Amino acid sequence: MSENDPQKAIENGKTVLGIEFGSTRIKAVLIGEDHTPLASGSHEWENRYENGIWTYHLEDIWAGLQASYRALSDEVFEKYHVQLQTVGAIGFSGMMHGYLPFDKDGNLLAPFRTWRNTITGEAAEKLTGLFRFNIPQRWSIAHLYQAILNQEAHVPQIHHLTTLAGYVHWKLTGQKVLGIGEASGMFPIDSQSGNYDERMLELFNGCREVQGFPWKLQDILPKVLNAGEPAGVLTEEGARLLDPTGQLRAGIPLCPPEGDAGTGMVATNCVAERTCNVSAGTSVFAMIVLEKALSQVYPEVDIVTTPAGKPVAMVHSNNCTSDLNAWVELFGEFAAALGITVESSRLYETLYRKALSGDADGGGLLAYNYVSGEHITHLEEGRPLFVRTSESRFNLANFMRTHLFASLGALKIGLDILFEQEKVKVDRVLGHGGFFKTPEVGQRIMAAAMNSPVSVMETAGEGGAWGIALLAAYMRHKAAGESLEAYLADRVFAGAGGLTIIPDPLDVNGFAAFMETYKKGLVIERTAVEVLK
Repeated sequence: MSENDPQKAIENGKTVLGIEFGSTRIKAVLIGEDHTPLASGSHEWENRYENGIWTYHLEDIWAGLQASYRALSDEVFEKYHVQLQTVGAIGFSGMMHGYLPFDKDGNLLAPFRTWRNTITGEAAEKLTGLFRFNIPQRWSIAHLYQAILNQEAHVPQIHHLTTLAGYVHWKLTGQKVLGIGEASGMFPIDSQSGNYDERMLELFNGCREVQGFPWKLQDILPKVLNAGEPAGVLTEEGARLLDPTGQLRAGIPLCPPEGDAGTGMVATNCVAERTCNVSAGTSVFAMIVLEKALSQVYPEVDIVTTPAGKPVAMVHSNNCTSDLNAWVELFGEFAAALGITVESSRLYETLYRKALSGDADGGGLLAYNYVSGEHITHLEEGRPLFVRTSESRFNLANFMRTHLFASLGALKIGLDILFEQEKVKVDRVLGHGGFFKTPEVGQRIMAAAMNSPVSVMETAGEGGAWGIALLAAYMRHKAAGESLEAYLADRVFAGAGGLTIIPDPLDVNGFAAFMETYKKGLVIERTAVEVLK
């Protein structure tokens, strides 16, 4: 049996495990010493809208984690005839931002408020003015300050504030830590010090509304760790939380927990300056690693960091494929009503490809995909809409093309700030996520939106779970002084294949025409929010 034999690697604990909590799926990936996936497992889940809050219950988190790990370990046994009992390292990732406050006894003080909520407008605006730094509504500090402004009774009891990934990591290791990229979505980071910005911490602690609390902000935030630093080991209790069967052994080292933005950058090898990755699924965000600071504060642009601490301009839209998925499912229902069974993958591919034969501008149709609020266009709630005039060219191709365009509408508004006002340059754009699953279609639409070549790598389908596994592998295998950028370029992505789509001028002009109507028609969306309660 060779040293590269997967069975031997699994038996000897030379594999690495990555698990990511996405919006609709929890995915686990086991990789070998060459960083390629050996097995995977997943569990579908969905957020709940309860009492005006987008949330997940804590029991959903643990049930989903255990189900995804069980599916992975079952696949390991089926493929390699080995019980998964240990691995070389583990990493956890999750949806960034949000609000998970705990008291000194580890009790959750308020329902988990996810990134999807747009209920912190007052706090975000005040903090942006105070810090002279953009604080989006979904950031943890905005949620905390809004709870303070609302005089919520639980706030004085907060002993620890964290994110979804931070929560899971804490329960499995006992360590209250975050990777720097994830931490940069809680509170602004100083890339020079690699820690929370001291000036802004002092400004927050000095706020009149914060006076009298028994805590300082720095005392309740997780400790910040850089990529490659050790972040604790799996405890006996943690091992049973992850694998209730008792097979998995304790003592496995964990890398710092990271957010889905950071793992997306890693999974697409976009951690160097002038690289951009676009993650498009339930939400969509573009991450551009900056050469220099932006000239001013823009509410549409977040400044976060790579897992190695480099500053990144992030344009994030709450809404991407949810409304589009609903339309595809409707067509599936219609097919079923006719007695025709169509596999989901074929349904998506057929409808997506139909969009490529539509008019360049979508035939004068208009859609808004706002299932939830959208901060880029200043809407606290969303109402999915489809609009046309009597002169619009209404056919299936234009209908699908318009909804693909609409999935990127808000993102385009934010990106134009970077490209047109700040003259930000990118050398390459890498796409990943469900929007790109049908070959070429999502890339062609994204290339039209960005007027830039867009690549999808052969590994893009592995997503953030693979990205956090790579970060765990980096912690385990990096050489002294070896940067994350060098590790990925030389050890992981050297010779990696993929497909690049060059923007078609007709598509670019068509998308621009659609966007003119999109921006003018936002008044329709605002009216729908006001009227349709």
